[in-house]
Amino acid sequence: MNKRNLFAFGLATVLALASFNAISAAGKASKEAERASQAATVLSEMMGMPDGGIPDELMSRAKGIAIIPHVVKGAMGIGGRYGKGLMAQRDANGKWLPPSYIEIGGGSAGFQIGVEATDLVLVFTDEKGIKSLLDGKVTLGADASVAAGPLGRKASAGTDIKLTSAIYSYSRSKGLFAGVSLDGASINIDDSANKSAYGKAVNGQDIFVAHNVKTNATVAPFTAALEKYSPRRLSQQK
Repeated sequence: MNKRNLFAFGLATVLALASFNAISAAGKASKEAERASQAATVLSEMMGMPDGGIPDELMSRAKGIAIIPHVVKGAMGIGGRYGKGLMAQRDANGKWLPPSYIEIGGGSAGFQIGVEATDLVLVFTDEKGIKSLLDGKVTLGADASVAAGPLGRKASAGTDIKLTSAIYSYSRSKGLFAGVSLDGASINIDDSANKSAYGKAVNGQDIFVAHNVKTNATVAPFTAALEKYSPRRLSQQK
């Protein structure tokens, strides 16, 4: 192969690799966009439940909200769980900031039958759990207390909701299952998904503290759902 042909071959290889990387990046961004859209749908459907739903007042007082569609959990006797979702927190004025992609995982003990796929919503009532997440991960029940949340869109936080737990959990199950507990599950920042969604390498500190990302088309459905169903309180607005 002469020099001209060698150069042409090298150039073609570089262009092919660049094209492959561009297609791969676009595919990953599309995957994260679908994940954000699914999380928004989960919140919309949960808030639309005629006989339940997350109380409006609890949603308005939330410091952070995590939504993890299709958390898979199942085994015979001892099982595990795994899922991917998003989490966002408010700024000082009560506005929802761009979210971080997250993962949930961890073993679970207790009597279980079959496989369960659960849509999970976690409402953070203080910043303790969020700060633990920035340190690497937050273990539910250890780093932050977690309890099953009260139901009823019009439930009063002053009477029905004492806000004694750092996190309130809501789930919608789709499979055969007996027994559920989130204690011991851990939530981690999904750096790879964040890079795909925002087009650059960012970590939890960049998103939750330094605010180095902006809402884009990929995460917009998730942020819009939070603004709709968990608007800032009048006392937060300026």
